[in-house]
Amino acid sequence: MTTVQLTDRAPQMTGAEMVAELVPPPQFENATFDTYRPDAAHPSQQEAKELLAAFSGPSAPVQKAGLFRRAKKIPAAKPGVYLDGGFGVGKTHLLAAVYHAMPARRKYFGSFIEYTALVGALGYQNTVELFRGSQLLCIDEFELDDPGDTMVMTRLLGELVGSGTKLAATSNTPPNALGEGRFAAQDFLREIQAMSDSFQTVRIDGTDYRQRAVDGTAPVLDAAGYEKAVGDAAAAGVASDDDFTALVAHLAKVHPSRYIRLINGLAVIGLRDVVQLDDQSAALRFVAFVDRAYDAQIPIRATGHALNDVFSDEMLAGGYRKKYLRAVSRLIALTTS
Repeated sequence: MTTVQLTDRAPQMTGAEMVAELVPPPQFENATFDTYRPDAAHPSQQEAKELLAAFSGPSAPVQKAGLFRRAKKIPAAKPGVYLDGGFGVGKTHLLAAVYHAMPARRKYFGSFIEYTALVGALGYQNTVELFRGSQLLCIDEFELDDPGDTMVMTRLLGELVGSGTKLAATSNTPPNALGEGRFAAQDFLREIQAMSDSFQTVRIDGTDYRQRAVDGTAPVLDAAGYEKAVGDAAAAGVASDDDFTALVAHLAKVHPSRYIRLINGLAVIGLRDVVQLDDQSAALRFVAFVDRAYDAQIPIRATGHALNDVFSDEMLAGGYRKKYLRAVSRLIALTTS
């Protein structure tokens, strides 16, 4: 039996190791345009699929929408595409499909956090030189919350576009920003105007696919059920077993770009005595942790407070509502898997 505590882990990553991680997560390592299933009730999904297939080049196959209907070839006039939409509509799947379809010798796929962490590890100019000459940069969960990080990415992407790199990104903008998730967020408009000019914004509507097959509650286990779930996972592999409050505090000591290493090798994540979070910084770190657990498709088992109710009503009414709701959606999926 192998049980570990994540609070005992302090993963480190070199710049080279960070670069090696810039590929689609395992969940999307085989994502294609044909395996993306657009919802007929939301035509923008099919339109986005066709536009991105065209953006990725002639070698990208796209399933036609009907027997006699040709898939539209909509040329992307700009060097970048920006997927703007709600959570659970398949933006990351489409982004990974772009990565796999584009016939590029040098291409990278990472979250916004991973790219800014790389700048922190290598320095700005070294990061520019690393990516210079690459054909494609995919950026998942583009964040417009932090002015400093936004400025760094604005400069970086501007230099790369100037040298011929294509860009594809998904958005994670606070929904109460001007334009609801588009580049016209008032607080950052001047800083990101030049970068936004490089992107064609593609809006994707729809219903969170994770909520189509589950109800809206994350299961809460009693002590015996928790011990069995974690024990069974530990018997077959490695399971973590942590006090929720202690883990959340530990996340403050680990850069979010290293959370994927924090959970490396786990078959199950065990969280004891979950409580509702009332600190925004702690809540945002937990969101980043959930994102990495979801990418790795590691089930979560928990006691205490239901994880779908881990963010307070005040948080859900604030500027990070979209992030928290996405995390709730993913927590429900991970606790019911």
